[in-house]
Amino acid sequence: MEKAEQVEKAEQLERAAELLAEYPVVDGHNDLPWALREQVGYDLDARDIATDQSAHLHTDIPRLRAGGVGAQFWSVYVRSDMAGDEAVSATLEQIDVVAELLERHPADLRRALTADDMEAARADGRIASLMGAEGGHSINNSLGTLRALHALGVRYMTLTHNDNIAWADSATDEPGVGGLSPFGHEVVREMNRTGMLVDLSHVAATTMRDALDTSSAPVIFSHSSSRAVCDHPRNIPDDVLGRLPANGGIAMATFVPKFVLPAAVDWTRAADENLRAHGLHHLDTTARAMEIHAAFEAANPRPMATVATIADHLDHMREAAGIDHIGIGGDYDGTAFLPEGLQDVAGYPNLIAELFGRGWSSADLAKLTWRNAVRVLRDAEDVARELRTRRAPSHATIEQLDARVG
Repeated sequence: MEKAEQVEKAEQLERAAELLAEYPVVDGHNDLPWALREQVGYDLDARDIATDQSAHLHTDIPRLRAGGVGAQFWSVYVRSDMAGDEAVSATLEQIDVVAELLERHPADLRRALTADDMEAARADGRIASLMGAEGGHSINNSLGTLRALHALGVRYMTLTHNDNIAWADSATDEPGVGGLSPFGHEVVREMNRTGMLVDLSHVAATTMRDALDTSSAPVIFSHSSSRAVCDHPRNIPDDVLGRLPANGGIAMATFVPKFVLPAAVDWTRAADENLRAHGLHHLDTTARAMEIHAAFEAANPRPMATVATIADHLDHMREAAGIDHIGIGGDYDGTAFLPEGLQDVAGYPNLIAELFGRGWSSADLAKLTWRNAVRVLRDAEDVARELRTRRAPSHATIEQLDARVG
């Protein structure tokens, strides 16, 4: 890099730091709770995020501060091969560890349930901490359980994870009900009524479209990028991005290389198969899994995504959906690999600097990092408040609504 380029890069990073000090990142998805479960069985002394955990995790408080993160949706994810009461119990354990993190680190993390809470945390220099359940299997086909999760602080639910559920199709499974079943539509309506955001990451395009047809509140994609830029089913087609302005929702670009870099798709498939051949789940991030990954990578150099790769997605998503309907959802601690310059939560300034270099204005970037996500939650709260004046809680069951399906 020539000296002039170095100076320009330094200036862009300085501008990024200034912007993030005022409009920090609202990150849509971080899997730290599951990593704590898998690595240390929730022993928070063994993974004290007040100190540098870079040997084990993508996330700790010093790096969140360095990255300019002002609000984090902590994923209370459970694997999609868990079902029934097991899935519900594991989700409750995930919620419990988030509560423990907030209790242990009150000077840095603050519980947030509303858009006003997010703004208050920002004003006080705390990181607003929200929760998102990742996969409709977490409610075990029960609208009462959905409401209970909301009462415990969960503010979005991803309708599926990697596998179909009885009432919704996943992006990475074979077609089942063809999008949302009748009960699936009722789940969306009840989420609108409670004020829980409908998250369409991980779901099939048919499910995306069905949810948009049904939802009277803004939806989110907590960690998905552009299918036009990288043709992977986990990404968002342009026709769906084009519907976000009418819906009011937000698409939060993710950093996972196998979703954002076409050359990484085949390599990642082979790496996942290698993990499974060693008897491990392909999403395993334990020390043994990382050793196996490292050996595979040494023999098979992986294609590298970069900050520019993510910026390419955001450029396109902005064109397709508009500046008011995009955000960021890194998926830290939920993926083994990350782009150069975005290897952990401290990397957000590099992305903001790249976008400044592409001509994005400070006003544009304030929407990307903070304003859009806060506005979406506030709008969903407004919709819920109105719906509750004319709709009682639904007690419909999947047996009642889906009896004619299949």
